[in-house]
Amino acid sequence: MVEIADSIVTQVPGRPRQPWLRVALWHGPERLLLPVFILLALLSWDLLVVTGAVSPFLLPRPWAVLDALWSGLAGGDFWPHLLVTGSEALLGFAFATLAGLAVGAAIALSPIVAHAVYPHLVAIQTVPKIALAPLFIVWFGYGEASKVAVAAIISFFPVLANVVAGLRDCDQGKIDVMRSLSASRWQILWLLRLPNALPYVFNGLGIAIVFALTGAIVGEFVGASEGIGYLMVQANAMMNFPTSFALMLSLALLGAVLYGAINLLRRRVVYWAPDDRPNML
Repeated sequence: MVEIADSIVTQVPGRPRQPWLRVALWHGPERLLLPVFILLALLSWDLLVVTGAVSPFLLPRPWAVLDALWSGLAGGDFWPHLLVTGSEALLGFAFATLAGLAVGAAIALSPIVAHAVYPHLVAIQTVPKIALAPLFIVWFGYGEASKVAVAAIISFFPVLANVVAGLRDCDQGKIDVMRSLSASRWQILWLLRLPNALPYVFNGLGIAIVFALTGAIVGEFVGASEGIGYLMVQANAMMNFPTSFALMLSLALLGAVLYGAINLLRRRVVYWAPDDRPNML
């Protein structure tokens, strides 16, 4: 049906292809699956609590969670802590991006650096980064620096790996053509390799921003006096589970906003490259 509709549209003289028709016929039902699934999950959750299968002390009703979320956001209690956690994640993400771009470019363009550095970085990646959070608290203190460090080290490798893959995955024929035109090594990097690597880089940035938020929360769990992680620790200590769930939901919303910003930037910067990733927003 989709192919027939597309062929009809494309056969009209002087009329451009209408991608919205494909979206309406094919992606329309798919986009309903997530809201329906969420609604069924909320109803099942509420039914478990109402019927007594699960104690409301352990699992609050979803409407209580939504009420706590609204109270925290409308009352302004969550916003300062969201800003703290968001700033820690963004700073760690910025450091990880700069380091990943620099180290990744060096590894991709220099075989010596690749053999000397990359295997060790891969080995370090196997170490659980969350286990380093207490050490960073000791080294950098209970302030923002320790959370930024955890966020940076967790989000560093996705950027690095995608930069290396993007710079290496370049058509050798195009490189040979530029060399035949007397292009320098930096011209090949700037005009060919870097544009070719941008889709890979933005894929890594989308993963890294989520990891950075996770790192900031982990650092706040270990030791902090502000931030969403700090509020979650306090709420759990007081057995205030509706607030705990509301804080997790606010954190999920923050992560969706940050990922959406990276995805929007990708569409603006790498508009010429097809986006074959699943649409997660």
